[in-house]
Amino acid sequence: MNLSAIHEFLRTIENTMAYTAVISFYGLYPIITCFIYIVTAIIYALRRKQNPHEIASRDLPFVSVIIPAYCEEDVIERSIEGVLRLDYPAFELIVVNDGSPDGTADKVRRFLDNPRVRLIDKKVNEGKAMAMNDAILCAGAELILVMDADAVPDTQLLRAMVPHFDSARVGAVAGNPRVRNANNMLSRLQAIEFSSVIGLMRRAQRIWGRVMCVSGVVGMFRKSALVDAGLFSPEMATEDIDITWKLQTKFYDVRYEPSALVWMLVPESFDVWWSQRRRWALGLGQVLRRHAVIFTDWRWRRMHPLYIESAFSYLWSLTFVGVTAFWIFCYAVGHPPRGGSPVPNFWGMLLYTFCLLQLACGTWLDSKYDPEITQHFPVSIIYPTFYWFLLSITSCFYTTRGLLKRTSLHTPTRWNIQHRFVEKA
Repeated sequence: MNLSAIHEFLRTIENTMAYTAVISFYGLYPIITCFIYIVTAIIYALRRKQNPHEIASRDLPFVSVIIPAYCEEDVIERSIEGVLRLDYPAFELIVVNDGSPDGTADKVRRFLDNPRVRLIDKKVNEGKAMAMNDAILCAGAELILVMDADAVPDTQLLRAMVPHFDSARVGAVAGNPRVRNANNMLSRLQAIEFSSVIGLMRRAQRIWGRVMCVSGVVGMFRKSALVDAGLFSPEMATEDIDITWKLQTKFYDVRYEPSALVWMLVPESFDVWWSQRRRWALGLGQVLRRHAVIFTDWRWRRMHPLYIESAFSYLWSLTFVGVTAFWIFCYAVGHPPRGGSPVPNFWGMLLYTFCLLQLACGTWLDSKYDPEITQHFPVSIIYPTFYWFLLSITSCFYTTRGLLKRTSLHTPTRWNIQHRFVEKA
């Protein structure tokens, strides 16, 4: 086939209704969603109180803090020290060592002279979900805080989250993870992402009525609600998203508390970041497959916007990668494609502007709790291009895999030790 024939074939594709629909979706969907997220997140910020209400120290309920750990000898001590500094009168700390081959258990044993600290030292590695389930059944409190082993909590963390549970409808409260190792471009992009994408979306989703995820980094749960929902699912790549959806399909309310801060470590190298995002994308696909059943019962209608938005975001990722590949091919064969331009055009600049507005809005809202986040905003300039495209690629491959491949109880998700990143002194 010669070039003229290829050009004619490409023009035929560009003149179809399908091509027009695809590039319209590609250009309009992120603009519309950015606008919705910005407006609803601002509404949330204007409507919420600082806290539901203050509870006198003598009336605060007992809380069990659970930290599941695997190969965390480099970070576990700082996390335990952070928990023991919590400004809260009545809590216990349960650390679950999930068969770590390193010195994690030994590091935890140094704290066992403190009556608040307990260690569950498992000899067989069964994965994070099973580690949390084992600890939940051993917990002495009705309110359970789950926290990652590399996270350090703010001293007011429990006081910020506990008042939400005065309502019997509340099954879980999501906290606000902050990045403490913003040492390079990649980690700074993630700091902006947690404020301007994840944090902003949780604010917006509270206005919609349902929350996508109580992150495994920090979240508080009602123990009876977890048991009612069947506890964490070992076979799911993202057990935190799955349990959030299971709680909401059981009609528990899930809330977000932006003042509930923990300081976490994020990947600083591309290979570790890719491994993490691959798992997140796979887990989203698994959740969409498992919870498609919500459309069979009108009582779950408040879950529909959450599912539809997640599904459309996945479809947009497919479109983004597909359209980009098509345009690259067109230019490679000397055919400027309709709708695509190497020089920014009106629609490209509009999309870029709305993305930066969303990132700016999220940064502004979270600067109240993390003032240093504004220092990282300049890296946002590459988020809509480089970073967005990488996220779309992980979604194309691994969310698709999660949608198509059935999960099995006989193949639980294991810890990924490549996910270790050590904080610099």
